[in-house]
Amino acid sequence: MLFKENDVILFQGDSITDASRNRFDAYSLGNGYPLMVAGRLGLLFPEKKLTFYNRGVGGDRAADLVRRWDRDCLALKPTWVSIYVGINESWCRYDSGDETTPEAFEAQYRNLLDRTRQTLAAKLILIEPFVLPVQGLNRDWREDLDPKIAVVRKLAREYGALLVPLDGLFAAASMKADPAYWAEDGVHPTPAGHALITEAWLKAACVN
Repeated sequence: MLFKENDVILFQGDSITDASRNRFDAYSLGNGYPLMVAGRLGLLFPEKKLTFYNRGVGGDRAADLVRRWDRDCLALKPTWVSIYVGINESWCRYDSGDETTPEAFEAQYRNLLDRTRQTLAAKLILIEPFVLPVQGLNRDWREDLDPKIAVVRKLAREYGALLVPLDGLFAAASMKADPAYWAEDGVHPTPAGHALITEAWLKAACVN
């Protein structure tokens, strides 16, 4: 079991992590997978007195996390840092022509990991971004997103982080139900999609 007494688990990322959290409540976890993970761990390990923070911000890219990392990560002194970022890099390229190259994305992500390692003795858990081909949206972001998924996998190996392989898991889930069942717009998970992320997160963290 990887979790220890008084561990502090921080969830970081974009709107998928944010999940409508209350900015005026430092302990608000939103309505998505951070809340579900916290609920499951709290049920399984009440004696460990775990603390959970959600600092996801809708619309953020890795570059935005870099700018707020001191305040929204290092200052909280987490013992677990969960990072889920990457889809907005693709969204901004196709929506507004604001491209983030795989090299820039890797440098920004590496900045987060290096600063975390230099300051904290925290375990790292990296979550792959994903996109689903929802009918009627005319969206094909694979050319841009796939190299960024490869970056997340590469960094997980290099830094000895746990990896949540969402892209393949959502693709497999879409064989059981239409992609929109899991993410109505191909990006933002439904409750079932957040439950899928939760199960994958817990499996990566060796929790049954």
